[in-house]
Amino acid sequence: MKTLVINCGSSSLKYQLIDMNTEESMVQGLIERIGIDGSLLTQKIEGKDKYVVTTPMKDHKDAIKLVLEALVDKEHGVINSMDEISAVGHRVVHGGEKYSKSVIITDEVLESIKECIVLAPLHNPPNIIGIEACKELMPNTPMVAVFDTAFHQTMPKEACICPLPYELYEKYGIRKYGFHGTSHKYVSNKVAEVMGKDIKDLKIITCHLGNGCSITAIKGGKSIDTSMGFTPIAGVMMGTRSGSIDPSVIGFLIEEHGYNIKEVDELLNKKSGVLGISGVSSDFRDVIDAAEKGNERAQLALDIFHYKVRAQIAAYAGIMGGVDVIVFTAGIGENSSLTRKESLKGLEFLGFTLNEEKNSIRGEIQEISNKDSKVKIYEIPTNEELMIARETAELVK
Repeated sequence: MKTLVINCGSSSLKYQLIDMNTEESMVQGLIERIGIDGSLLTQKIEGKDKYVVTTPMKDHKDAIKLVLEALVDKEHGVINSMDEISAVGHRVVHGGEKYSKSVIITDEVLESIKECIVLAPLHNPPNIIGIEACKELMPNTPMVAVFDTAFHQTMPKEACICPLPYELYEKYGIRKYGFHGTSHKYVSNKVAEVMGKDIKDLKIITCHLGNGCSITAIKGGKSIDTSMGFTPIAGVMMGTRSGSIDPSVIGFLIEEHGYNIKEVDELLNKKSGVLGISGVSSDFRDVIDAAEKGNERAQLALDIFHYKVRAQIAAYAGIMGGVDVIVFTAGIGENSSLTRKESLKGLEFLGFTLNEEKNSIRGEIQEISNKDSKVKIYEIPTNEELMIARETAELVK
């Protein structure tokens, strides 16, 4: 069984074709600049040169058509015909309260995803466009929606209901939803497998740290709290997002300094976080490099970030009554030994010691705590595409 995984952004599309018999990725690809001059596809197959196609793509339908052509290309493809694709799994950012697990896409499901646009105006529209394009080009192939929010639907009400007038939740669905659920689910299951433990017996804190960051408390295999909230802006400081701040700052900027709501939204989502504090970049690699060269604001940005992560880990250990394993994943979580070290500094009272030598290795599945640590620390590279493919294959079977 071969499953195609599609992840649509506003002007980009990532894809993988995964052989579910071996769970090996047959091909990985990226389309950039959809609807913009300079549209291109880059496809990678193990052992082969990159396949690059530069051609105008006015919309996502054009992009997906090009993906399908690349997959069956006689010289650069990996399958002989479209009939070899058994199902398509689509990453969908927001499923609201309605979906606590992945579902086969029907007309009713598609309408529900459209109803969630108000909750994810930047993300759900391109997800929908990708689904509709695939349905048109592959009308007889089953499609599955895998929601970023679904994994967090197990949160108890005390964790997800905002302390606002309750009718705002009832009328408008204002509550904590959480995001990165596919990643948190994958790495929590993977670390249990690596440890040889039943996930139902573990208290896990997963730290998805990339340009967007979220931390999740997982007890017995279920998300019981997560740092992102009603939108992905909440929680710890990120590359360009502020994370949680006093909401009165918004009123202050509007009333006292003439900002409008769009400018505030732009400020909090795209001009804050590590970029806003450092003034250097939203890329942690650039900020770390600047800090090492003596840039004080870059160092301050890192100090704030590590403090926020550290505080969230401690809080989640508290609400779970302890922790068995802490997992770092995603871009900097997997690749920055400094981030892992500094995010754990001062938390040794939980029952671990960090192995400096192992922590210096990047991007591998490994324990980075010492063997005698009561609490284990792991780095686990995330694989959201494989998680999407697994859930898609399970439903289609």
